[in-house]
Amino acid sequence: MNLLVLFLGYLLGSFPSGYLAGRIIKGVDIRSLGSGSTGATNVLRHIGKRAAITVFLIDVLKGILSILLVKNLLLNDSWQVAMGLSTLIGHIWPVWLNWKGGKAVATGLGIFLGLSWQVGLATLGVFILMLTLFRIVSLSSVTASIALPLIMFLSFNNSDVSLPFLVISLLAMTLVIWRHRENIIRLIKGKEPKIGQN
Repeated sequence: MNLLVLFLGYLLGSFPSGYLAGRIIKGVDIRSLGSGSTGATNVLRHIGKRAAITVFLIDVLKGILSILLVKNLLLNDSWQVAMGLSTLIGHIWPVWLNWKGGKAVATGLGIFLGLSWQVGLATLGVFILMLTLFRIVSLSSVTASIALPLIMFLSFNNSDVSLPFLVISLLAMTLVIWRHRENIIRLIKGKEPKIGQN
C-alpha cells in the first residue's frame, strides 16, 4: 500500500503542466525552447506571464498535495519524506516526456510547504528577496535551495520538524543545484539573463 502511494506521488509530480501550457497556448514543445525545462521560468520566457503563473501554481500544488495525501494516511515523517522525493523525481524525470521535466524549484516549494509551512514560507522569502535584488531567477532558486537546509536546521525546536525533514532538505538542495548547473556556469561568466531578457 505504501509503495502504491509513492507511485501515485511520482505520477502527481510528473503531471506536465509546463509542457501542456506550451502545447495548448502556442502549439510548441517547451522542451525545444530556451533551457529546455518545463518549469515556470522557461514558460515565462517563451509562452507568457499568465501561463508561467499558472504553471508555477500547479507545480507548487503538486508538492503540497503529495504531502497532504501521506499525512491524511497517517504515515510517519520518513514516509512523508519518501513521498516528497518521489514527487520531485516525477517532476524532474516525468515518464510522459521522455524523462525531461522541470528543475524542482516550484514543486520542491510545495513539498516543504506541506512538510513545514514555516520552513516553506521562509525559503520562499529568501527566493523573493534575491529575485527583488538581482532579478535573476536561477540565482534566486539556487540561493533559496542553499538556505533551505539551514532554515530547516534552525527550525529543529519546532515540533513539526524532524531529522528526515533535514535529510530531504539536503537532498532537495542537491537536486536543485545539479539541475541548475548550466545556469551556475552562466552566472559565474556573467551571462545569465535577468527577468525580461532572453
